[in-house]
Amino acid sequence: MVGEDSTINQSRSDSTINSSCFSLGLKTTSYCQMTPDDVYLSFLPLAHILDRANEEYFFRNGASVGYYHGDLNALHNDIQELKPTFIAGVPRVFERIYEGIQKALQELNPRRRLIFYALYKYKLAWMNRGYSHSKASPMADFIAFRKIRNQLGGRLRLLVSGGAPLSPEIEEFLRVTSCCFVIQGYGLTETLGGTTLGYPDEMCMLGTVGVPALYNEIRLEEVSEMGYDPLGENPAGEICIRGKCLFSGYYKNPRLTEEVMKDGWFHTGDIGEILPNGVLRIIDRKKNLIKLSQGEYVALEHLESIYGQNPIVQDIWVYGDSFKSMLVAVIVPNPETVNRWANDFGFIKPFEELCSISELQEHILLELKSTAEKHKLSKFEYIKAVTVEAKSFDIERGLVTATLKNQRKNLLKFYQVEIEEMYRILASKRS
Repeated sequence: MVGEDSTINQSRSDSTINSSCFSLGLKTTSYCQMTPDDVYLSFLPLAHILDRANEEYFFRNGASVGYYHGDLNALHNDIQELKPTFIAGVPRVFERIYEGIQKALQELNPRRRLIFYALYKYKLAWMNRGYSHSKASPMADFIAFRKIRNQLGGRLRLLVSGGAPLSPEIEEFLRVTSCCFVIQGYGLTETLGGTTLGYPDEMCMLGTVGVPALYNEIRLEEVSEMGYDPLGENPAGEICIRGKCLFSGYYKNPRLTEEVMKDGWFHTGDIGEILPNGVLRIIDRKKNLIKLSQGEYVALEHLESIYGQNPIVQDIWVYGDSFKSMLVAVIVPNPETVNRWANDFGFIKPFEELCSISELQEHILLELKSTAEKHKLSKFEYIKAVTVEAKSFDIERGLVTATLKNQRKNLLKFYQVEIEEMYRILASKRS
């Protein structure tokens, strides 16, 4: 456990606006001051703490809130219609935005694609030297990136990701190409939302959730079974929070309250790492740790975030337990990627039928293996079998939460037969 002298308690300078929603971390320039003309696009559930805080802040300041019409796959149409200045969402939404941009880039002719990436590297280099995104390369913004800005409504000034770690690759890409502030934050309902937030235009905070707000403290607690030590060479452990922001307890559930509240500190269950510059990075989830039969610990959410970066993956649920030595997964593939693959190999079938053929399963396994090798995963973290599902995980069937996080117990119940069949096939191959 980290002692009091190791507690992180950082406050923002007077040159930053208060920690409420839209203004967290933004310096008080005319460019970023909030006005009644600002518009927030709401697509998180209304009871979600991040969305609730954002909406109340916007209403308090006389600004506008627009609600998407309920279909995340058509979110682009809502953005074009509303033209928001602020979007706050979960990584899966921004991953889809990123995938859409990447798809459009692949359709460009080679010369234009080469120019795009040359401008990307040029602007990124100046941003890494400390220049604001708006001043790093106005030429690159005008030639290439204004088209992406227009796809995001043309008025976007702030994009905030929360709910789960956003891939550094995607965050960097959006910082360079969206022509707006892009930052990550961290918080829970139990902490009234915003606990930490990154500073805009600070590239050293890429892939992190920033620093604590002035009204709370954060410390790390050792998790020996996972090998996380706050006093080790790379300080990491369970994130604990204390401050005025904490809730008073779970409704009519004192036992659960006692489990998470110890000596005034709220134990989040999230694993964080403190970087040398003092910012916090989320690296794991304590509750989603499982031990395989050979004794190796596996962080399932971490693997899902890695495998989910492969273009062929739209949704993924990784499964393993202590009685098995291998991991399996249920994959919802990206229809456009699958259809391109099918055309290349002469499979003339609807998407739903393609998901049932063994050739696609084998192709997906090869893609996942390539991703595992790219990220230097251990062999026990490789996925050995997949079930291909044509329909995305949805809230209606209870397979994901309102913030699009996998509901593991419900997924296991829903795909129990498929899980057993995958392990049966794997066992027969080994015998």
